[in-house]
Amino acid sequence: MDNPGRFHFRASASRLREVTAYFLRLGALGFGGPVALVGLMEKELVQERRWLSKEEMRDVIAVAQSLPGPLAIQVGIFVSYLRAGFWGAWVGGWAFILPNFLIVAALGALYVRFGGLSWMAALFYGVSPAVIALILHSCWRLAKLGMDDWLQWAIAAACFVVTIALQAEVAILFIAAGLVGLGYYGTLFRKAPPAAGTALALLPLAKAAMPPVATPSLLGKLFAFFLKAGSLTFGSGLVIVPFLEKGLVQETGWLDPHQFLVAVAIGMVSPGPVVITATFVGYVVAGFWGAVVATLGIFLPSFLLILFVAPILMRHRGNRYVQGFVKGAYAAAIGTILGAAVLLGRIAIGDWLTAAVGVASLVALFRWRISNPLLIAATAVVGLVAFPLLQPAWVFVK
Repeated sequence: MDNPGRFHFRASASRLREVTAYFLRLGALGFGGPVALVGLMEKELVQERRWLSKEEMRDVIAVAQSLPGPLAIQVGIFVSYLRAGFWGAWVGGWAFILPNFLIVAALGALYVRFGGLSWMAALFYGVSPAVIALILHSCWRLAKLGMDDWLQWAIAAACFVVTIALQAEVAILFIAAGLVGLGYYGTLFRKAPPAAGTALALLPLAKAAMPPVATPSLLGKLFAFFLKAGSLTFGSGLVIVPFLEKGLVQETGWLDPHQFLVAVAIGMVSPGPVVITATFVGYVVAGFWGAVVATLGIFLPSFLLILFVAPILMRHRGNRYVQGFVKGAYAAAIGTILGAAVLLGRIAIGDWLTAAVGVASLVALFRWRISNPLLIAATAVVGLVAFPLLQPAWVFVK
């Protein structure tokens, strides 16, 4: 097997090239969310290219799942690290991100230029309820992967209620839930470590024609905000949704609620991780350089965690205290995502048609497993056709 060894390799030019080529392609064509992307990497890099063994891939997924940050990106960075060393991790990771950055920045430019037009409002009238369905479906898939017992569901329910009651994500919930998990799974209550089948061992309208001037102060605030966000997306990139809604809509006022739904839609239907929403938000707030600094901020923690923390976790992954903390935080992520879906649903669903689109989208996702881009395209057509006829009070452009 062409295997670089766990931590003993050198970044040859040929390996840097192959890592770059592979992740550029995956970043441009990788639809389906974190579970699908990780599954594709396992198929292509373990079974076909034999870059690493099946056991090593399981370890990579488990460690990435144990850390905050978008799962697929972190698995990609870690695989690149094993394949081509320290610099390979940087090259492979940014190659994975680059195609998605270009696509979403271009969409941001189009949105800023044409966002105030009625056809754009009609477009997202149909798309927004589909976004809620996508969040719910993705959350269901994540719950199947990592929710194992009554305590995790109790934690998820508590976080769901708190998120709804406060109408915002509370970051301390993740730490508190992790400590509850550490105490329960790592002590006398549970004499054995969690079963190997957990998520640890598997895998989961612009108001102005031009964006604000990208001043150093604004760029600095954007970078700091997304750097914090990138450090708190524990369990799935979807966890960033309630965090961003609180920061971007409630605290800074950089986006209104409907603009925020558009940003989430862009993140969910473009290739790559959901957190690429940051690129779109950065462009809407501060133009191209806003997109650059937001993207750097959201992904930088993933590189640092994989390069400096992941090797330590790799050695201690079997520790039941570590596993217990992760299980608790994972459950908190599920509850918070569901709470965010309810809060966003109040914005997205404003009449009988948007409710019908939301329900039909859920049916299509569960019954026929329709792809995200196809679902968004279909609901966009519904919006374009129905919005001019109904002229609902629920609109994007104020």
